[in-house]
Amino acid sequence: MFRYTFTVFTPTYNRAETLHRVYDSLCAQTFRDFEWLVVDDGSTDNTRERVEGWQAQAAFPIRYLHQQNAHKKVAHNLGIGAAQGELFLTLDSDDSCKPQALERLLFHWQAIPDDQRNGFSAVTVLCEKESGEIVGSLFPADPVGGWIDSDSVEMSYRYKVRGEKWGFQRTEVLRQFPFEHEGVAGLIPENVVWERISERYKTRFVNEALRVYHDGEDQVTRARPDQHALGHAIACKSMLEHGARYFLYAPLRLLDVAMSFVRFKHHAQQRQPDVALSAEGLLPRLLVLGMTPFGYARFCLDRRRLADKGSQAG
Repeated sequence: MFRYTFTVFTPTYNRAETLHRVYDSLCAQTFRDFEWLVVDDGSTDNTRERVEGWQAQAAFPIRYLHQQNAHKKVAHNLGIGAAQGELFLTLDSDDSCKPQALERLLFHWQAIPDDQRNGFSAVTVLCEKESGEIVGSLFPADPVGGWIDSDSVEMSYRYKVRGEKWGFQRTEVLRQFPFEHEGVAGLIPENVVWERISERYKTRFVNEALRVYHDGEDQVTRARPDQHALGHAIACKSMLEHGARYFLYAPLRLLDVAMSFVRFKHHAQQRQPDVALSAEGLLPRLLVLGMTPFGYARFCLDRRRLADKGSQAG
């Protein structure tokens, strides 16, 4: 079914000036059975020219796909459908990885016993900053090279692991769980995919830093609270429904998610009054009901701040 062990997938939008980090990282890899799949989300800079230049000189296959600007969710689905690697590894267009990254990821995957591997979808490792500092918290295992088998929801709510992490998923599993909301305008956080996968498959989490995280301006975190409101509301709904079983481990966090769901839903309905979105399950509904006054208050505060900014700009 697959031509390569890895598909290294890079969705990009106007990142021609940082995309070389991915290319340079792949040139340095000690494991060579991979392809690089670049999906350009409608860039208006010279991304195409840069990739075409690398295609002419690289010692590994590079494929370039272009789409009209539709955000990462559509690029992700396009990449999954086109991937020719058994293991699908996303490396963002402004980051890099260590020369042994693919070799070590494959090592950890093959360390899972053969008779258990079908029950796993992924290996996830740590990220570090350019300074060498680990991003976020470690996994609950030996701090140097230790591993634990779990899933993304348990890792987040029960073990309270925070911060940027990195790893691959099996391509055939991702094809079972694509982004389901391609028609929604704007960003939808990726947790809506990982949380669905967690219901059926395990992940091996390893305390080894293999990706290098480069600090920079994040347009998503600087966006207006109403800019991607429907996508954030969908993500909060997923977090509530999948995280509810860990309420006793993280009650305050789930209450905060419920408040955010109400907040973003109101923002979404300001733009699309016909938006109908509700959490499924008894506990998620009770959490939303209890946090509705606080979520609505946060929405009103957002509106006031946006109005103040608008009047200052005028």
